[in-house]
Amino acid sequence: MTWQRAMRGAFAVMIVLAIWEALGQFELIAGGALPPPTDIVRQFWDDRSDYPPHLSVSLKSAGLGFVFGNIIAIACGVVSARWRIAESLLRGLGVSLFAMPLIAIVPVLLLAFSGTVPRIVLAAMAVYYPTYVATVVGMRSVDPRLVDVIRVAGGAERDVARWLRWRSALPHVVNAFKVSAPAALLGTLLVEFGGGSRWGLGTYLLGSLGQANPARLWGIGLVATFVAAAAYALFAVVAGRLTRTALSSTVETTVSSGESPSWIRRIALGLASGLVVLAVWAIVLQILGMSPIVAKSPLAVVRYLTTDPRAAVSRERLFDAYSETLPVALMGLICGLLAALLLAVLLNLRPGVGRTVLPFALISQTMPLPALTPLIVLVFGRDVLATVIVCVSVTFFPSFVTISQALSSVSPAAVDVVSVSGGGRVKSLRYVGLPGSVPALVTAARLAAPRALLGVMIAEYLATGNGLGNLLNESRGRLDYGMIWTVATTSVVVAVLITQLIGVIERIARR
Repeated sequence: MTWQRAMRGAFAVMIVLAIWEALGQFELIAGGALPPPTDIVRQFWDDRSDYPPHLSVSLKSAGLGFVFGNIIAIACGVVSARWRIAESLLRGLGVSLFAMPLIAIVPVLLLAFSGTVPRIVLAAMAVYYPTYVATVVGMRSVDPRLVDVIRVAGGAERDVARWLRWRSALPHVVNAFKVSAPAALLGTLLVEFGGGSRWGLGTYLLGSLGQANPARLWGIGLVATFVAAAAYALFAVVAGRLTRTALSSTVETTVSSGESPSWIRRIALGLASGLVVLAVWAIVLQILGMSPIVAKSPLAVVRYLTTDPRAAVSRERLFDAYSETLPVALMGLICGLLAALLLAVLLNLRPGVGRTVLPFALISQTMPLPALTPLIVLVFGRDVLATVIVCVSVTFFPSFVTISQALSSVSPAAVDVVSVSGGGRVKSLRYVGLPGSVPALVTAARLAAPRALLGVMIAEYLATGNGLGNLLNESRGRLDYGMIWTVATTSVVVAVLITQLIGVIERIARR
């Protein structure tokens, strides 16, 4: 059966490549913007000597950011798993990094650092949140009976951590590496696009944009995709083996009976968590010793929008940018969720067809946005359609994973009731699967909303010249540091607010 599936998958890939070749040879897509695979391979061979220096610089920066970011994330996760108050205080930092549109912080990092440091820092920021969450969840997902055995035998908390919690957390953390490894490459490429450096895969792609050579652009994009997909596959294999070896310590058999905190305590912890974020901001600026003209503190950003002589003009520019960006992000988010729901339903009803489409969906997940965006713009132009497609590409796959897991974990007893009543797979999906997946759909929206905003801003920054992305570009050209910091700050705040609002809807849906 596995061999037959592999053969069907290979056949589907061959069919897609044949159709692609025909479309490219006859220039049926955007007048040749989609070159045939043979031209891409030929161009890649001609450019083979260009890739090693660019790729080595990008991989080194992404690798260092991956290592440093994960070390910090694991350390914070261990502290949060050990002390609940630490988790509450660090939550705001984690949510801010999760919701932050990475493109918004690029100009700030370029102002603060030089050389390859901005690439490493942004790569580290990109990998922090998934590893932090995985560490906390993994260290707490242990069998309480095993904890009791160690303590009865005279073991202390450090023994529980050594023999149980670390063993439990390891497969979770390595699973998170599947997501964080491509994210590290994304952060590196984003800085290379805006940093004006000589070497790097993003620099190579940026320098190739004006050469009227679509085959080279596609080659660079596919190389970036291959690197990200290889990292994803490597950690997927390692995580699969670790999960099998660590299963005995990670089966939780009881449900926590702890009471949820009151709303007053939640508000207090939320405010404290926000203060931690502001304190980290101020401390970092103090350590860097940057000029206040370039580096803006939280109070400076507030003054820029309120008491500055040009505050009214700044607010108007910011509002106009958001009025262009947010509707497109919402449109892309909805389209991405619908596409994810459609593929999840297709996989549930027709597993063979769904598995054929799935590899191409995975490619859209692993191709870094800075490499994907120029290709989409090349094919679809610089209007709203291209921006929405970029947005769909970054929101689709995580939403699909969340929804498909919900559809596959419906109650067998409920499905049996429909089957006994004469209903088939379609009716089971209609009356059991889809209603049961509503909370998962809302969860997918919460996870995808910040990615939607990031996708739109990257498209605006690199290609379309609209909204917040364009405002960042204009502010860099004008040396308007206040606006750069304001866009970075407000985009994080907006993304966090959207995420929290969807989180409230999620809790209502689950209730």
